[in-house]
Amino acid sequence: MMYFFKEFSTGAVFNIGNTKDLQAFVTPKQVDFYTFIWANQHAIELVIDSVPVTLPPNHILALTPIQYLQYRTGADALIYQFNREFYCIKDHDKQVSCVGILFFGNINIPIIKLNTIEQHKFKILHEVFIDELETKDNIQAEMLRMLMARFIIKSTRLLKAKEGIIETPKNTKIDLLRSFNFLVEQHFKTEHSVSFYAQQLFKSPKTLSNNFAKLNRSPLQIIHERIILEAKRLLTYTDKSAKEIAHDIGFEDASHLSRLFKKYTSKSPSEFKKSLKPID
Repeated sequence: MMYFFKEFSTGAVFNIGNTKDLQAFVTPKQVDFYTFIWANQHAIELVIDSVPVTLPPNHILALTPIQYLQYRTGADALIYQFNREFYCIKDHDKQVSCVGILFFGNINIPIIKLNTIEQHKFKILHEVFIDELETKDNIQAEMLRMLMARFIIKSTRLLKAKEGIIETPKNTKIDLLRSFNFLVEQHFKTEHSVSFYAQQLFKSPKTLSNNFAKLNRSPLQIIHERIILEAKRLLTYTDKSAKEIAHDIGFEDASHLSRLFKKYTSKSPSEFKKSLKPID
């Protein structure tokens, strides 16, 4: 059963669905919402941005609105989705905001394992969600936001423990990476130089490079990887030509994108397009 909440004054949307709703993604399409997919008793086979992903039982993954999702197989799933108006306009601690560790602050797709104790806690939280969605009053929106904040806080804690992330007031590298990633997400189609992002963050390009050195990724590499990811998405899921895609991503000369694409993939955009398997 799909549970749907909408706040007309702000345009806030929050949904809870199940495997039936996940089947809407049998044909790959953009998620459009901040999304959590929770595999309960069965593994779920997905394709995210053309990469196959197996979500094991008792695991949760987080997706941003820009990602493309395809559902393959699996049952007994729960899906939580919300838009920026529902959660992101509120003031939240930087770790659990829409620029936090779960969203735009992680190099890989965040996947969280729930042990037996955490399974019980999340199931109780889910039941409270349902109870609130069935309670129509003037504080329903605030209650749902509070519950989602709790869901995100618990997920963030588990992800930090899994990846050994330690954040202290004296260690700002993770914060800087999140801020840089979010800026790249906003501007990568028009701004391709490190100097632009350094200026936005009130840092020098050298300072950015030094901070990212321990992460084994340079600021320029992050920018380029985001550009290549977008090119791959458009080549995979649209009928746009390489020239049109280059224009969309801010390249006046398509050959510049082609060279960059080949550097990271060993294929030109046209070769990559030809190598794609037909989408089921």
